[in-house]
Amino acid sequence: MRKLTAMFSLVLALGGAAAAQAQEATGSTTDTKSLSVTGNVPAMCAGGTITSGAGTFPLGVLIDTTTGLLRTDLAAPDKVLAGSFCSTRSTITIGATALAAQNFTSAAPSGFSRSVDYTATAQGWTVTPAAYTTGAAANAAATQTRASAFSGDITVHIGDFATTGGAALRPVADNSYLGTVTITLATAN
Repeated sequence: MRKLTAMFSLVLALGGAAAAQAQEATGSTTDTKSLSVTGNVPAMCAGGTITSGAGTFPLGVLIDTTTGLLRTDLAAPDKVLAGSFCSTRSTITIGATALAAQNFTSAAPSGFSRSVDYTATAQGWTVTPAAYTTGAAANAAATQTRASAFSGDITVHIGDFATTGGAALRPVADNSYLGTVTITLATAN
């Protein structure tokens, strides 16, 4: 038994020495380095793409050809700005210009007007749609703020048409009345 124990101790000692040599040969010490990965995302906004036809609200003939007064049923399909986004807090602002006769540029004769007012709205970006009325003295609702980053569609609508100067006035004849609606998305501080 004594011989067996001595032999076992010798094997253990030789095995331990071999393991120690193997550790030294392979460099079993550990060294760890950490490397930073950095980047940034700038604050930015994009207005998207008009998906519902061209960028024009086609109203056609503006007057009732029986009376010469502005039609009361004027309407145009909404326009959608798809894929709009801002990567941070933002504001949406809508602006518009009245439909104005492009060829008849002198002052309108008595009983006539050379422009048509309307209201333009942009909804879907904020809880309260941004709204602008071309004939209004002030347009407090034209700019709305969103508190966080957002991506989504903006629906632009025009309506509530009225002859500038009053409903009793007739628009002057002109084959080109033109107005503009402008939507602006901007990062907000």
